[in-house]
Amino acid sequence: MSVTFAQGFSAAGVVAGISSVEGKKDLALVVNNGPLDAAAGVFTSNRFCAAPVQWSRKAVADGHIKAVILNSGGANACTGEAGYQQSVATAETVASLVGADDPSEVAVCSTGLIGELLPLDNVLSGAKAAFGALAATPEAGADASHAIMTTDTKPKTVALTGSNGWKIGGMVKGSGMIAPQLATMLCVITTDAVVSAGQMQAALATATEHSFNRIDVDGCMSTNDTVLLLASGASGVEPDKDEFNKLVREACASLARQIIGDGEGASHDIRITVTGATSEDAALACGRAVAASNLLKCAISGNDPNWGRIVSSLGTVPPEVAPYDSDKVTVDVNGVRICENGGAGRDRSEVDMTPREVHIDIDLNTGSDAQATVWTDDLTHEYVHINADYES
Repeated sequence: MSVTFAQGFSAAGVVAGISSVEGKKDLALVVNNGPLDAAAGVFTSNRFCAAPVQWSRKAVADGHIKAVILNSGGANACTGEAGYQQSVATAETVASLVGADDPSEVAVCSTGLIGELLPLDNVLSGAKAAFGALAATPEAGADASHAIMTTDTKPKTVALTGSNGWKIGGMVKGSGMIAPQLATMLCVITTDAVVSAGQMQAALATATEHSFNRIDVDGCMSTNDTVLLLASGASGVEPDKDEFNKLVREACASLARQIIGDGEGASHDIRITVTGATSEDAALACGRAVAASNLLKCAISGNDPNWGRIVSSLGTVPPEVAPYDSDKVTVDVNGVRICENGGAGRDRSEVDMTPREVHIDIDLNTGSDAQATVWTDDLTHEYVHINADYES
């Protein structure tokens, strides 16, 4: 159902001729038809953030957005003032189409190759075509979710319903250039609940920290990451605050998990759970260190549960960040304890590596019970091919 699952939203996805792939839908438009236009956003922390990120960060700062235009086929990053003016022109065009009072009521998102300006005429004509195709149907939401894809092999969407009938819908793109600080992702989440921008921002920040910030395909941070949460209030329901926060977190977790499931060239999705840590931050640091190991990713690609690569990565975390005794650490892979008290456990040949999901469970055994989970993918020949041929 995507972004049109919640009441009060219409969407479209069209072929604008931005992408190098002929006939691909490459421009999406999502419009909030109200009665509310509350909004929240989280963006990349990359210092080379793209022009649309610079624009949208300012636009969402007052907590109000009426429309979002998104394109694949070009990132409009590292394009200077000319690139920023492209984002301004795009917002101005969409604002005039949707009847917004000011261009700052429009967020702009782009994804694709860094360092090149967009074909602006195609973007603007595509915006007009998308406006003409706007609909509040499941098909329109699906078109939008296809239009934002780049190396993704499938659209990624979510639809959840609250206890009083209010709804959350959403879409995300992301497949590579994914690190534990957002991902190469454009994400729009919509809700018809009656909520304030402040409540939305708090919920989104927490949800992002426990979802998009805990996935890692290749350790690379994008210049364009954007996560937007829009509320129309069309349901007329003011949800319980805890339930709202819970569903926003569930929506982000679902979309993040789908990114991992579509990691570039991946043959295994790897869940790393660290328990027995002195704090959640300590557990998270350990999980991220293991998830960042290319040696481990290659081993998992070859169906080798090489626990030595797990503990060697774990050992890079400074003791002041994560105190533990290496002689007490255990590691289970798919339920088999192959590392016991910092040394060899059961034979690695006992581990069944045929499932798509690989579960790595690390217990630091500090006597405390803090834990954290990080998801990553294996590293395959196909990943190298995709990224070797990205520009060519």
